[in-house]
Amino acid sequence: MEELSVRIKIADREYPMKVSLEDEAKVRQAGKLINEKLKGYKEQFGIDDKQDLLAMVAFDCLMERMQTTTSDHHIDESVMNKVNYLNHILSDIT
Repeated sequence: MEELSVRIKIADREYPMKVSLEDEAKVRQAGKLINEKLKGYKEQFGIDDKQDLLAMVAFDCLMERMQTTTSDHHIDESVMNKVNYLNHILSDIT
């Protein structure tokens, strides 16, 4: 796997990292999204402290992740219920 050295700027600090070639675009996009969230919180709440802003972004990202995980779990349950129902119908036919 080929690695690429990149520098991602987050909250006015640069972070060097090595990423796989196929992950480069995702890593750059993640950095961009973090900076956009930082800017949004700064404008919305008038906060200048970088640590506070980063903590708010981290919290926001974790909440989004938890909501997605919960949503995925409900979808998985729904799919399993439908598969079980279809299996039941098919077993009645045979």
